[in-house]
Formats: sequence, C-alpha cells, structure tokens
Amino acid sequence: MDTVSILSFDRIYKNFIDERYIPEGKDEYYIRNQQVTVPEGGWRHLRSDEIERLVKNSNTCTDWDNIYVTDAFDTNMVKNNHFFGMVRIGTIRNECLQYHDMRVPMGITGSRIISCDIGNNVAIHDVHYMANYIIGDRCILFNIHEMSTTDHSKFGNGIIKEGEPENVRIWLDVMNEAGGRKILPFDGMITADAYLWAKYADDTVMQQRLFDMTQRSVDHHRGYYGTIGESCVIKNSWILKDAKIGPYTYIKGANKLKNITINSSKEEPSQIGEGVILVNGITGYGCRIFYSVVATRFIFGDNCNLKYGARLIHSVLGDNSTISCCEVLNNLIFPAHEQHHNNSFLISACIMGQSNMAAGATIGSNHNSRAVDGEIVASRGFWPGLCSSVKHSSKFASFTLLSKADYPNELNIMLPFCLVSNNTEKDELEVLPAYWWMYNMYAIARNTSKYLSRDKRKRKIQNIEFETLAPDTMEETIEGRKLLEVWVAKAFLRSKGEDPETQEYYDLRAIGKQLLNQEPDTVDRLTVLGEGMEKGHREVRILKSRQAYHAYGDMLTFYAVNTILNYLENHPDETIEKIISHMKGKRLRKWINLGGQTMPEEDVDRLRADIRNGVLNSWEDIHQRYDELWKSYQLEKLHHAYFSLLFLYKDDTDTLTPEIWRENLEKSIRIKQFICDETYKSRKKDYDNPFRNATFRNEEEKIAVIGRLEDTSFIRQIRTETEPFINKIENLLNKKQ
Repeated sequence: MDTVSILSFDRIYKNFIDERYIPEGKDEYYIRNQQVTVPEGGWRHLRSDEIERLVKNSNTCTDWDNIYVTDAFDTNMVKNNHFFGMVRIGTIRNECLQYHDMRVPMGITGSRIISCDIGNNVAIHDVHYMANYIIGDRCILFNIHEMSTTDHSKFGNGIIKEGEPENVRIWLDVMNEAGGRKILPFDGMITADAYLWAKYADDTVMQQRLFDMTQRSVDHHRGYYGTIGESCVIKNSWILKDAKIGPYTYIKGANKLKNITINSSKEEPSQIGEGVILVNGITGYGCRIFYSVVATRFIFGDNCNLKYGARLIHSVLGDNSTISCCEVLNNLIFPAHEQHHNNSFLISACIMGQSNMAAGATIGSNHNSRAVDGEIVASRGFWPGLCSSVKHSSKFASFTLLSKADYPNELNIMLPFCLVSNNTEKDELEVLPAYWWMYNMYAIARNTSKYLSRDKRKRKIQNIEFETLAPDTMEETIEGRKLLEVWVAKAFLRSKGEDPETQEYYDLRAIGKQLLNQEPDTVDRLTVLGEGMEKGHREVRILKSRQAYHAYGDMLTFYAVNTILNYLENHPDETIEKIISHMKGKRLRKWINLGGQTMPEEDVDRLRADIRNGVLNSWEDIHQRYDELWKSYQLEKLHHAYFSLLFLYKDDTDTLTPEIWRENLEKSIRIKQFICDETYKSRKKDYDNPFRNATFRNEEEKIAVIGRLEDTSFIRQIRTETEPFINKIENLLNKKQ
C-alpha cells in the first residue's frame, strides 16, 4: 500500500532518475537534453536586475542560477510562480496569444514549475503543478491542476523500462476476454498489425518476434520527459500524467490523461474535450474525443470520433470510425466502424470494418462456455439491427444484416449480403441471401463512395479496401453459390423421398446447378434448408434461393468485368487479348482482410514466415511489406476477377474466350442499368412510404424538408456514372464486330 513519505526538500526537483539508471558520465538531464531543441542564440543565466524584478513579481525559486532564459525575456510577464530545479524558458514578450475566441497574455503566471523546458512565446497561467515537461512554442496552458512525468514514462507503449518487473507491462486483450490473443500497443500500430498479432496466436515464433520488435521500438532507458508539441492549447483540465501530446492538439476540460500518446499535426489536429478520461493508450492523428469518453488500454486509429460517454476497454479501433454512447470491451475493430446510441454493446469480437451497430444491439450478450473465452467474428459490412442480441461464439459473412431479434443460439452465417431473421412464430432461423443486392441497392451501391468520402486521413498508413465487390467478398459469394447448389439439390432429393446424404458433394452441386439454371418453378416450390448456420436442432430456412443464386452470379459478373475494365483503363498499353494470354494458374481462393487491407492468404503466410526468419526485423519493415503488397494488389485483383468470371462457366477453367468476354460485356450493361434502377427504387420506397408521408401536410412541405428524390446526391451520382459505363461497353462491343 502506498504511503505518504517525508523527504528532504530538494527531492522535489532532484533525483528524477534513480542513480542506478544513470549511465556513467551522464547526469539526470541527459535524456531531457536530447529531447530539447536549443533556441537560436542559446540560453543564458538571469541577470541580477531580472532576478530582482522576478522576486518583486512574487516569484520564488530554489536556485535562480538554475533558471535559463533567452535574450528576448520580459520579466513583467512572469508573476506569482514557484520554480524548482532547472527551468529553461524561451522567448517571452509583452504580447498575447489567441485561439478561437480565447485571448491570453504571453508569459507565466500563478504556476508551480519543476524541472521543465518552456518554448518560445507561450502562455502558461494557473498550472498548479507542472513537473518534467517540455513545452513547445506558442502553447497555451491555462488552469491545469496537475502535469507530471515519471522517470519510467512509456506514453502508452507496451514496453517496460529498465529495472521494471514484467507485470507492469500494458497488454491489450483484444477479441477474447480470456487474454489468449493479447497484443502489445505501440505508437504507430495499425489494425493490420493488431490482427496479424492477435489472429495467429498459434504462431509462437512470430509472437515472440513481434514482442521483441515492440520492446525495441521504444528506448527502454529511464528519464524521458513528457512533451507538449507546438501550438497546443490545454485548458481547464485536471490531470496529465506521463503524456506525450502532439503539436496542434486542443484539450479542454479533460479529467485525466495518463500514460498516453496523442498524435496530432497541423494538417490533422486532434481534440480532447470535456470530462474525457484516457489511460494507457495511443490515439491516432485527427481524432476528436469529447463529452465524458472513458478509455483504458486502447489504440485509436487516425480520424476517429468518440463522444457522449463512449466506453472502450482493451480495444483497438480502426481509422475513420465513430463511437458514441456505447460500451466496447475486448475488441479489434477494423476501419470505418459506426456505433451510436447509449445501449449498444460490443464485447469480445473482431469486426472487420464498414460496420454499423444499431441502437440496443448487444453483440456478445452471453458467454456460452464455462469461461469468458467466447468470440464473435464479423466480416466487412456487419450490420446488426435494432435491439439485436447475439451470443458467443458466432461468425458472420460479409455484409450480414441482422433483423431485430434476440438470437437464442450461436450463429455461423456463411452467405454474404444476406438478411438474417429469427422467426419466433415458426421457431426457425430465416436467411435471405443477396438481400442487399435484391432489395436495398441504394445502400450497397452507395457503400464505397460513402466510406471514401469519410476518409479524411492525410497520412494513409493503413491501406483499406473500400470497394464492396472485392476479392474477399466475392470469394464468399462464390462459396455461397456452391452452398446454394448443394442445399437446393438436397431439398430436391428430399422432396422425392431420396436420401441426399448418399450423394457426393460434386454430384449434389451438379444437381443443384441444373435445377437453379433450368427448372425455376421446381426450385421455387422446394423447402431449402441451410446447414451448420445455427447451433441447435431447429430448421434454418433459405429464402428465395433461386433469385439469390442468380443475384450472386450478377454480382460476380459485374465485379469481374468492372475490375478488368478499370485495369485496362489504368494501363492503356494493355488489351484484353494480352490479359488472356498471360493469365495462368487458378483463382486464389483464400483472401485475408488484414485490418482493412485485402491480400491473398499466401502473402500473409509469406509475411509471417519472413517475420519468423528475421527477414522483417521491425514494425517499419512490416509496414513496408504491407505497402509493397498494396502496390501489387491491383494485379492480384485482376487475376482474381478474371478467374472469378470463368468460375461462372466452370470451376477450374483457365481460358476466357472472346465469346465469353463478349457475353459478359453485354451482361454488364444490363447489370449496370439494374444497379441504377434499383438504387432509385430502393430509395423511392422511403419517399412513397405512407407513414413517412403522414407527418407532412402536403407534398410541398415534404419537398421543403427532405428534398426531391431526383435531387438526392447519390441518385444523381449513380445516374451520372451509368451512361458513360454503358457507352464504354458498347464501344468495346462495336470494335469487336
């Protein structure tokens, strides 16, 4: 138990670093001196007349010889302070600083300052205790209760300093409360790093290498001072302890910032607001954190927004994400996540981005094991509906929409772009594949442009695939078509009184494919049941299997044609004939969403091997590999799109004939027009909803409030894109005639 001790007076400012940890020939300021930029002209001692005026201004000091200033030092701007130890002060003039509507005089007043370096043209007023900080130029520090730094400060990094026991190291228990996927935070960590570390927990050699890299990434010596970057404004705040605050940060009314790094820059300033408590964590550039947010043991990516009492513990939050009013525990969340409303909970999960948590959703509502080791994994586009409750452990394919329900059992939803419903009347789970494509095209078509427009990052360190139709989602779509073929075949055989389990997998697929393509009426009469999608014995009914099957086909066609055409447009020297001639091999079937960056599994395996073998020896090396893979991604995507198109004809065919290419160009015209029309129709449902219209006196009031449907920006955008796309295809077709 800590107790209050009595020490000699000079210990207020002496022995910041224990003598055991000061290298021979060094003093306790040796690291501080490395951190500080010496002003032009250097520092000097105070003149006797300056000391006299400072004393008359009610300043005290343990030793005036330990106060250093520059030539531009106005003693009239320094009043009512207590200085301890070596304090170095930059330029102070009889001028003022302004930030927004706040104007304060330069200088230092009403403050207690212990062993600090203070930059040029600062305003420090009523800082009751400031110890061992380096303050940048043009900073405003106003009404702060405590600013202190310890000799073992780590600023949120998961390292230990020399002489510290291992048990003080800060770990993040992401994805799993039991700690089996724990990772170490570090300044510069992105979601790709966190997923690589947490997902491959069984790769023990890589785990050790990542541990060592992280420990090496920050100097383990004691004695680093806290830093406040240039042009920071910190006002009306309580405690900043072991804090590294980047330049141009604005902090107002914060309660506690401890063992923290706030990244910020002039181009991407960060802001911390009223009542915020941040402990043991690192925030990215351009973050805005307001209104009683509480977070401990965390990493926030760039351009994240947290507000209205959000609570995050043991979590990593990806770039461009917003969380307000919610509780988030033990999560790894990829970029572009949205979570609002006071009663939304997200517990022990990996959510792979472009996701949205509705009000009342409880993801991870219950542990169905005897320990808190359950997990939820949701691929891109996860959207649980109002008041949805999902239990551990569950898994969801890309763009799964859960309708409002308390789902009683664990789920493994393998069909992408689907709507999942809990039919309590029939006591069955209902899954409608390709729901988004068939019934909510506005949302799915707008998805890519929406997230691109919200990406305000200036430094795009985490590579992100925003396209809805991409290799990861299309592989799920291909597997979804296979499942539908098998399940339709089994339903057909059951309807004939035959046992489907006597049939081989490929025979079932052949039967299902023939039925889905040639016998629509037969398929529509079948009761198609899903398998392995819910724990328990009740039925999982697949709705509109035939329509979904062909919707998946259209999605694959459009993805493939659009990807090939984009590649040709970006590479004018290429032709479809050249692409066909050099396309070899087979479709890459396993794709990994590594924190938002899509890459083939074999590239991830090679990355892991190179970490194990020491080819990649630092996080900088790993990030460079991410960038190299991102540069080659478009070619990999082309390869996947090419063979995905061929899959629609035969699983392993490797030749795209001119006839097949022409056929799919013609299909893409129909599909693009379908996208345009369905985008309009799905949005029109809102405008035609009689209950929505009931709140308006007349059509004129409705238009004044919500505007005309035709004036909706995305409706105009999709129509603007459709005509050039169709013209491009028609020109290609005409050239081939």
